[in-house]
Amino acid sequence: MITKIELDKLAEKYENEDFIKNDPIQFIHRWKCKNDSEIAGFVASSFAFGNRKAFINTLNKIFDAADNDLCNYIKNGDFKNLKGMYYRLYKDTDIIGLFKVLNKLYNESGGLEELFSCCYEKDRGEKYDHFLQPVVEYFYKNVPDNTGLGFRHMIPNPEKGSAMKKMNMFLRWMVRKSPVDLGIWNFMSPADLYIPLDVHVARQSRDMGLLTRKSNDYTAVCELTNKLKEFCPEDPVKYDFAMFAFGVELNNGKHGVK
Repeated sequence: MITKIELDKLAEKYENEDFIKNDPIQFIHRWKCKNDSEIAGFVASSFAFGNRKAFINTLNKIFDAADNDLCNYIKNGDFKNLKGMYYRLYKDTDIIGLFKVLNKLYNESGGLEELFSCCYEKDRGEKYDHFLQPVVEYFYKNVPDNTGLGFRHMIPNPEKGSAMKKMNMFLRWMVRKSPVDLGIWNFMSPADLYIPLDVHVARQSRDMGLLTRKSNDYTAVCELTNKLKEFCPEDPVKYDFAMFAFGVELNNGKHGVK
């Protein structure tokens, strides 16, 4: 199994500003307003699957439609210029549906931070997925009827055993303060975050001897996060960079296996 010293070196190597330019995290750095950044992060994380260049291209088109005034665009509620946009199984009705839920959230409350923080406070002492469940249910309850499977893929359900990679990544962006993550939410500690588990992180964590479970599900997320807490209990998801970026470079043939 990889040692803490080895993993810390990889985390230090990859957690830098060069990581931002080719990652969906780039979108949270486009705006200076907190609400703009968190909305951009939530939308960007919801699209983060498949070919990276393809979904970043789609996100650029979506955010361009907001005319660089994202929170006001959401609050205004006129999303007709999103018609015709799509990404893989996400149809324009799914994308507009997501924006309509955000419209309700920001016009009737303090927005995403209030939603996540209220659910988190109610869940103290319970399982982490219990905290995400009411967040997901808020979106399911308020989405228009004309959305389809694409919307359920954007906002996966922890009750179904989802690894919740997208929301865990979004929370990492919002809660951790680092050269890459914004750290603009303070209601929870980085110690309480869970690893965003995708195919790269899962594969590399198994190669490193950190994960034994074969399925990339929520149980695997808990197993890997608990193992990483043994290395850094105050900030276990800092190793996301070490496993993701190193795994990508390995698969691209830029590193040999030592």
